[in-house]
Amino acid sequence: LPTPPAQLPYVPHVPPMALLGKITASTFALERPRCVFDGHADASDAVWLAVAFANASASFRNPLSRADVPPYKQLPTARSYMTLETAAAAYSCSALSPPVLRVGGDTACRDQGRQDPCNGPLPSPGPYRVKFLLMGCRGPKAETRWSEPILLRRAVSPSTIDPAPARRGTAVVVITSILASLGAVLATTVLGALGAKMWGSLCYQNLGTDTFIRRSYRTHHIPPALPQPLPPGCRCSPPGLCRSAPQPPAPCQRI
Repeated sequence: LPTPPAQLPYVPHVPPMALLGKITASTFALERPRCVFDGHADASDAVWLAVAFANASASFRNPLSRADVPPYKQLPTARSYMTLETAAAAYSCSALSPPVLRVGGDTACRDQGRQDPCNGPLPSPGPYRVKFLLMGCRGPKAETRWSEPILLRRAVSPSTIDPAPARRGTAVVVITSILASLGAVLATTVLGALGAKMWGSLCYQNLGTDTFIRRSYRTHHIPPALPQPLPPGCRCSPPGLCRSAPQPPAPCQRI
């Protein structure tokens, strides 16, 4: 008879920190165990993840070899499968590996007809239980405990969505109406003030322009001085002095 695998106290669990898409309708995140298999694993060993429906985990039997690993496509009938085959060195204390595993993240598994294990989407909300299993060339060597039940999110049926919005209470309707009225009054007041200010600016500009255009710079009309008539038989010397007004005419000489 094969030697029973060592029972490790580690319990797989969903990461406690906030994580985008930690649990979806077909996948969930799982914290990667570290330093759990040190002392039990060799360089050629591999670590598997066993996934089973919560009510079928008690009846799960560890495979004796890699050829006996239950594949993903048998989950609906066998109620369990194994996936995420990884070298045991990736779970050591010194390994630089991502801290989180994604269960159900390989959508291509639905179209694969081969027997290779894959990490396909989970077909229903579950709940599910998982455990890690260390396997060598001679079969299982160590295993962790089963996790607590992990329930996935449920997709909302389109028939359950109410297309009509939920009815609001009377108080909410009254408050909403009052706020809307106040907003309208405030908007009208602001627009009126802006309009009045703009109109006043336009009037001021027009007034200034008209005033400037209509402003008259005409001085009092002073008729030009008419030339003084010369006495008959006289001429001015010099002639320019006779046109100066109101000076008396220059003395004349007889010709």
